[in-house]
Amino acid sequence: MNMSVTSGRRQFTVLMRFFHWLTAALVLTMLGIGVAMVASLADYHRLVSIHRPLGILILIVVVIRYVNRRFSTLPPFPATMSPRERSVASASELFMYGLLFAQPLVGWGMLSAARYPIVLYGPIHLFPILPQNVVLYAYLRSAHTALAYLLFLTFLAHFGAVLFHTWVVRDGTFSRMAPWEVRAR
Repeated sequence: MNMSVTSGRRQFTVLMRFFHWLTAALVLTMLGIGVAMVASLADYHRLVSIHRPLGILILIVVVIRYVNRRFSTLPPFPATMSPRERSVASASELFMYGLLFAQPLVGWGMLSAARYPIVLYGPIHLFPILPQNVVLYAYLRSAHTALAYLLFLTFLAHFGAVLFHTWVVRDGTFSRMAPWEVRAR
């Protein structure tokens, strides 16, 4: 990942911030829907009809976001962060990208292995990416659940680190990704 800085940029680009907050909103919505699907048999089919296309939307947004990130200059980490903290932050960002990419693919593969139709909207269906296989479906279903928990825990760790740096260290970490323009001090 390109961590070098060639300009005095203190914030991520507007596009990077937009995709960050869009991803956050989509993932929180998806996690809520996932919990509701488990808790409510009455609304299960309606929730699944939202869950599937939303998962594909997350996959598309994450791919666009990652490509954009690879070709963008990133703002520097705050000076208060040690080299080890910077390494952990960079690794955790890549880990979160991996989860955000893998989770919808595992869901798509799971549905493919079960030969469930993957309806995006009306007559628009996704093609299967795996052959029908009941054992594979069972494995991917467990993996999809485990990845959802892992994604939630990773999200909490990310959120906790931002809160710590914002409220305790007070090093401007949040301002790097704030949805609004932050003026240099």
